[in-house]
Amino acid sequence: MTELVAVVPAHDEQDGIVATLAGLYRQSLRPDRIVVVADNCTDLTAEIAERCGAEVFVTSGNRDKKAGALNQALPAALDALPDDAMVLVQDADTVLNPEFVRCAVDALDEDETVGAVGGIFFGEEGGGLLGLLQRMEYERYALEIHRKGNKAVVLTGTGTVFRARVLREVRAARRADRIGGGDGYYSLASLTEDDEMTKAVKTLGHRTVSPDGCWLVTEVMPTLPKLWHQRLRWQRGALENLRDYGLTRVTLPYFGQQLMLALGGLALALFATLTVLVLATVGWQGFSLFWTAITLIFVLERTLTVRGAGRRAVLLALPLVPELLYDVFRQLVFARSLVDLVLRRKERWVAT
Repeated sequence: MTELVAVVPAHDEQDGIVATLAGLYRQSLRPDRIVVVADNCTDLTAEIAERCGAEVFVTSGNRDKKAGALNQALPAALDALPDDAMVLVQDADTVLNPEFVRCAVDALDEDETVGAVGGIFFGEEGGGLLGLLQRMEYERYALEIHRKGNKAVVLTGTGTVFRARVLREVRAARRADRIGGGDGYYSLASLTEDDEMTKAVKTLGHRTVSPDGCWLVTEVMPTLPKLWHQRLRWQRGALENLRDYGLTRVTLPYFGQQLMLALGGLALALFATLTVLVLATVGWQGFSLFWTAITLIFVLERTLTVRGAGRRAVLLALPLVPELLYDVFRQLVFARSLVDLVLRRKERWVAT
């Protein structure tokens, strides 16, 4: 039986660590070891994890956030593992569905070209209107992954299973300067270590997948400032990773995604401008004749793609306006990230 170790980096997660560990214990294929990496904790995360039966690794002098914590903990976890072993890296604010591990291991066993299996994340309940908008966004993301044949766009930090030998290859490649980011497993130069790790694994010639059964539930940001900081880090990190890796066969689709995001912002601005012009020149009757069909298509697409998020999501998608405002927010994040990158403004990692 293939050995599997779960590594859970955690910074002040005393309120959620029990649910996270319970999700691991409920797996139909349970990890052989569960290691909670207590990183600069000022609360009871380590004590609670120990009481729940997990091993605890306490970081020492780590100033490199999650990537630094993993780079300290992974050598001890990997040293005793054979190359055919597997390593689950999971955030401490996430709960895996009971079949997650089995589904990931099956995907790796069935195809030797797959180097890692990333999770498909859905938002937890709560968070009011903002939380619902995030759940709707994640629902569409999951649908997009399915439509793309379950190819993993990002080996999400919320939950990914790696082959042990692939992680060793990544570290060896960093030490040989084939890829950047330091000399550890995870890059210390990236704001988004999971996005960078995805590009590293793919650059080394491995496939990445996200099977439908590898889904999990993660936190949503409860306030607009927290969401702004989270998305700014994600977006800025994605752009910086593309800058560092350059245009390659692996990164070409990611450059395309960023281009489509930019074009989406232009299309949103054009739609709003034309709507105002039509209303100003020919009035509501002209608007209804010209835009009704287009608007109905938008409404149909928006409602059908969030059915999995529940009735409230469908009702919120119907009027379009709330999601249009949410899209404007995302475009502002993109614009700010692009400007900061061009001006080389230093971005700091913000815990969410």
